[in-house]
Amino acid sequence: MTDTVGIAGDRIRSIIERIEKVEEEIKDLMEAKKEIFLEAKSEGLDVKILKEILKLRKQDQDERDEHETLLEVYLRAMDAPTPAAVAQAA
Repeated sequence: MTDTVGIAGDRIRSIIERIEKVEEEIKDLMEAKKEIFLEAKSEGLDVKILKEILKLRKQDQDERDEHETLLEVYLRAMDAPTPAAVAQAA
């Protein structure tokens, strides 16, 4: 092991090489994921919906319920008349 000013060069090289290997594996996995989405699309499936399902499956039930409740509240708020609109209608 080479020791330069207290830094173990071989250890650094080992760590860097491991990180590079993981980065290459991630790149390969991302390519595989892209191919799966292309396959799904070619079978007529909506990729955006599949991604939404993946997102939801990562959440626990409480998070999912909170998200759906907030979404519903916000949508209702957008449809509700504003105080100014109510005053004008009267």
